[in-house]
Amino acid sequence: MPYSTLPNTPTIPVEPFRVAIPQSDVNDLKTPLRLQNWHAFGIKRNVHMAEKAYIRCPTGYSVFPFEYCQPPQETLEQATNIVYYKLHDIGGQFAEMGQPKLLWGDIEENITANWGKVATLSLLGRFSSTVSAASRAAYRQRSSAIAAGVAATGIALAYYTITPIRADELVRAPGTTIEQPSGQKLISFEEVQKHNKADDCWVIINGKIYDVTDFMENHPGGPEIIMANAGKDASKIFGPIHPPDALEMLDEDQHIGPVDPLTMPEPEEVEPTEEELAMEEAREAMPGAENMLLVQDFEDWAEKVLSGTAWNYYKSAADRERTADENQDAFSRYYFRPRILRDATTGSMETEFMGMKTSLPIFISPAAMAKLGNPLGEVNLTKGAGACGIVQGISINASCSLDEIMQSRKENQPVMFQIYLNKDRAASITLLEKVTRLGADAIIFTVDTAWRSKRTRDVRAKAEVAPPPSSDGMKTSKSPLGVSAAISGYQDTNLTWKDIEFIRARIRLEVVMRGRLTSVQSHTNLPIIVKGVQCVEDVALCAEAGVQGVILSNHGGRQCDYAPAPIDLLYEMRCNRPDLFEKLEVMMDGGVRSGADVVKAIALGAKAVGLGRSFLYANGTHGEEGVVRLCQILAEEIQNTMRNIGAMRIEDLKPEMVGPAGPWVGTNRPPYVPKP
Repeated sequence: MPYSTLPNTPTIPVEPFRVAIPQSDVNDLKTPLRLQNWHAFGIKRNVHMAEKAYIRCPTGYSVFPFEYCQPPQETLEQATNIVYYKLHDIGGQFAEMGQPKLLWGDIEENITANWGKVATLSLLGRFSSTVSAASRAAYRQRSSAIAAGVAATGIALAYYTITPIRADELVRAPGTTIEQPSGQKLISFEEVQKHNKADDCWVIINGKIYDVTDFMENHPGGPEIIMANAGKDASKIFGPIHPPDALEMLDEDQHIGPVDPLTMPEPEEVEPTEEELAMEEAREAMPGAENMLLVQDFEDWAEKVLSGTAWNYYKSAADRERTADENQDAFSRYYFRPRILRDATTGSMETEFMGMKTSLPIFISPAAMAKLGNPLGEVNLTKGAGACGIVQGISINASCSLDEIMQSRKENQPVMFQIYLNKDRAASITLLEKVTRLGADAIIFTVDTAWRSKRTRDVRAKAEVAPPPSSDGMKTSKSPLGVSAAISGYQDTNLTWKDIEFIRARIRLEVVMRGRLTSVQSHTNLPIIVKGVQCVEDVALCAEAGVQGVILSNHGGRQCDYAPAPIDLLYEMRCNRPDLFEKLEVMMDGGVRSGADVVKAIALGAKAVGLGRSFLYANGTHGEEGVVRLCQILAEEIQNTMRNIGAMRIEDLKPEMVGPAGPWVGTNRPPYVPKP
């Protein structure tokens, strides 16, 4: 929109904002190739960091994290006016009135025309702390327009209330601590660096300093990860695998305070890696979500556009990955027996499982670390599920907070929450109570991960979240850690059938003395689903234990190599113990890659079918739009398959419509098929 048509255009000169781009971001900004999927320097990013912009406005420097929330309207209007005024000077245009977003193409064109080189952007990263007053004055004219644009963009992205740093304090002496008007002290980076030992460990996360000394031994990924970043800024590696509320467990006295941004070191000049360049090139070539035709298409493109850390975590499976492969291959052993001359004009794919209505007989299996693929993480899955009317299983290891996810739901949108029991059962009690309070519809008790596994791809990738330390008396791992190890250290290995009753009771631990519980609350009304059942005998035991449902699953082949494929187990159950389908609801996940796969499982008796990796891939390639498109693909394939085999509604699907490939004679004939 041209400047002349914009509302509220200032008629008098306005002092432009100037911005110091966050140090972790400077190298991204100065390389246009790495900004292909950015809007407003922060939305829809491929590189995941905890961002901040230090913005100079009339009141001084303020801190704005690049998060996804709306600023106060008066701040937004002020920033909008300033951007309108300054970018008019170089012919800038805008997208989306009311929430200014700058198109990279416009900025690049303007920079090239006015300055002659894009690299000038990198100077903004050092503007506030290291450039002398004379230097600042010398290039104020050429920097004001783009700086104003970036600054207002930062405000439009987020507003975070921290008392501003005084505008006249551009440089601080090393080791100084500045007290703000609020009484909150800014602590120098030099001071933080002193606390880099196992018995005295501070880290910086999102501009704040935390004392994690006492927490190290309880960290799910082990103490090594923390020690490798002791006395440093750990924001970059913290963000993608931790929800925003992950630090709430720390005591108040462990929240040291904000770091002084003007004392932070300059970023290193790092060129884009070959992997990053290849990712951007692939993302440029990637078709839009509407052009994805198969579930497999998302996986194929995810391998090209995701980081090595993300891809290897998502794709990884145990040892030689035979179970993961077999989960998919097993579906090819089952074929349909279509019925003919049935009216296919109308029908429905709606169904219900565990008391939850769903538009399709599928659900999103709980899968962790969605932020590795997209900065909005599990929120995309929640919104996509809500838009399509399906049920989401929320992972306990989600990279978004539980509050974020639950607040992203549509009204009355059903969700299930997956729990791994913690070694500290009091923590599990607190979590179960919170989940119940927030309105989850079912608890998924995952039981197939009591012992660790070697997820080969993930380990080989040596995820950047866990670089081993080389000093300070810390022992290094005997083998490299991957993302899986970094997020699962809290899980209890002592799981028994009694734990089903533990979950059902929703015990509140008010006083612990010598390991004895002193009070027990009333039973929860949430249904319990046991996930990770891998033999028919355990399905029967689950029925005896009174659980309402089971999910036949081998954790996507990520735990025990050579475990049975869930579709094979479902067929075995239909043949040998059909009575169990009447005692509890049966779901399954693992290896599902088409609507036809879903229909096979439903016909054999599954109430619903889960997909995990496929939704992570779709989120990683196209975000929420990808999640919705994946549902559309499955809906089309489920409907086509159902009507072509003579089933117009879910209840029309019968076991005799599917069975082993080949002629149904002799031992190949399913026992549930009536004789002709």
